[in-house]
Amino acid sequence: MNTTDHPAIPPILLVGGGKMGGAMLAGWRERGLAPSVLVDPAPNAAALAGPDLRVVTDAAAIDADFAPAAVVLAVKPQNAAAVLPAYARFAGRAVFLSIMAGRTIAGMAALLGPNAAVVRAMPNTPAAVRQGITVFCPGPGVAAAETALCRRLLEAIGAVEMVTEEALLDPVTAVSGSGPAYVFLLAELLEQAALRQGLPAGLARALARQTVAGSGALLAASAEDAASLRKAVTSPGGTTQAALSVLMAEDAWPATLERAVAAATRRSQELAG
Repeated sequence: MNTTDHPAIPPILLVGGGKMGGAMLAGWRERGLAPSVLVDPAPNAAALAGPDLRVVTDAAAIDADFAPAAVVLAVKPQNAAAVLPAYARFAGRAVFLSIMAGRTIAGMAALLGPNAAVVRAMPNTPAAVRQGITVFCPGPGVAAAETALCRRLLEAIGAVEMVTEEALLDPVTAVSGSGPAYVFLLAELLEQAALRQGLPAGLARALARQTVAGSGALLAASAEDAASLRKAVTSPGGTTQAALSVLMAEDAWPATLERAVAAATRRSQELAG
């Protein structure tokens, strides 16, 4: 039952019920999901079944008369060549929405057939709590209604942005796709530093986690940019300024983070082949 003001989700064929596929499924269910199908051979995938979802282990088990509005590809990128051809029969009947990192639109279309309308997307892990951000790019031949449907499917897990240049998905992957790991690393290092300053373990963890989570919530709620919020916390000659003089040194955070994002962007390009 749709408990929000959002339109219900039409029938979906979800290929892969892992962490991200499962997060998307949960978001769709919150908006009201029409009878759909999940293809996943994992034994625990059966637990996702319900009145709105039939779970099958392979494409051959999909009912011949099942007509999904979208086929969502949430399998591991390295499995794409083996998995995707089984879904070519839906080309021209449903839009394909892929969340496989590194798999290009042209590469997927080669596996799905010339009539396949393919949309490529890069979500991130906060999707699990509906706080993700996804950037998507429609491929050639994707109709406006198909683009709108893909946006609706992605909005169920957080904010959504669209680009028309597929190459931009490489830096998107480096910034937002990999970005949660950078934030988790910050919390991890802050906790470790607190321990070295003598704080008890429980307090060190609580301070690190809530400082990162609360700061993120403040940033999301504020109309000010991140630099303005940083400056508001930084009193001249105070403790924050002492810390930032270390973190913002020429060879510290600014340069290191730029190198990190550049490295992730290059790796995304390499994976795309």
